[in-house]
Amino acid sequence: MPAVIALLMAPVFFTSGSAVAGLGVTIFLVPILVGEGWLYFAILESTFQATLGKRALGLKVTGIDGEPISFGRASLRYFGKILSAAILSIGFLMAAFTKKKQALHDILASCLVIRIEKSTRYARPTL
Repeated sequence: MPAVIALLMAPVFFTSGSAVAGLGVTIFLVPILVGEGWLYFAILESTFQATLGKRALGLKVTGIDGEPISFGRASLRYFGKILSAAILSIGFLMAAFTKKKQALHDILASCLVIRIEKSTRYARPTL
């Protein structure tokens, strides 16, 4: 919803030309989209150990020790994904070649993505 508001408000503030209006949209949108994505991943991965997509695929995010990760570690993992993507997605490809199947952002945050046992896949997480 905040992204829609930003799209509607940007032209109001930057009406002197299309290039400036585009810059205005960027100034409004980038922080909102990054913030929404960060909160989505950090809250779900630290609270429920998985985003909706990971849960559907039977995956969860844990620390190296198998314990749930903190909000801070989930945040580090999210911003590490930006680094993984920035280097031509090599950070994501690393998962195919590391022993524990960790991507760069998983290594930086000391995390693992593991399969959930079928018997506990849809169990309600304890808070």
